[in-house]
Formats: sequence, structure tokens, C-alpha cells
Amino acid sequence: VQLQASGGGLVQAGGSLRLSCATSGRTIRNYKMGWFRQAPGKEREFVAVITSGGGAYYADSVKGRFTISRDNAKNAVYLQMNSLTPEDTAAYFCGATTVAYSAAHRPEYYDYWGQGTQVTVSS
Repeated sequence: VQLQASGGGLVQAGGSLRLSCATSGRTIRNYKMGWFRQAPGKEREFVAVITSGGGAYYADSVKGRFTISRDNAKNAVYLQMNSLTPEDTAAYFCGATTVAYSAAHRPEYYDYWGQGTQVTVSS
């Protein structure tokens, strides 16, 4: 599976962005799809994951502000980010995994990654 993340950019605090993750090579129907982020000098951090059936969970830091969604027919995953703060500044990565739901917040269990898309939130 090849993943391609896009949609990052520079936005003011309080603004919104929508990230997209386009996939190719294999259907993502059977994969859980996650979004992670990584700021300079920090480890990759879980943001959100969505199951093949549409169930989702979020990191506490983004709950209520971010929404993950997927379109299996288009082999795409999205991350709608609202009420952005400077603390959300990072490179955002999408990934695909078949690991159990309880472990899907752990990046080491992801089989495929896209390249990052940079999100910068100014104060």
C-alpha cells in the first residue's frame, strides 16, 4: 500500500485544515487507518485512528477538535482539524495497520506510512 498525505499548510490559531491521505496499490478496506504527528525533536505521536467499519478514537489532546473519516470506495482517509493551536504544529503522517484496535495508537505496529505533510499553526 502506498500512502500520500496532503493538505498541510500554515494557518492561524483557531483556524482549520483538512488533511487527506490518498492510497494506492491495494484497497485499504481491511486496514485500520491512523494519523500521527511528529514535531521536531519529539517522538511520533498518535492523533486518531479509524477502523474499516468507521469506528474511531482520538488522542485526548485532539478530542472534540479533530475528526477522522474514510472513504473506502476512494481509498482515502481524511483528518478534519478545527480550533487549531500552536501546539498542533507538526508533520502529520497517515499510516495503515492490521493490528488489534487496542494497539492501534502505537506507531510501531503500522505496516505502511505516507510521507508527512507539515502543519504550522501561528499564534
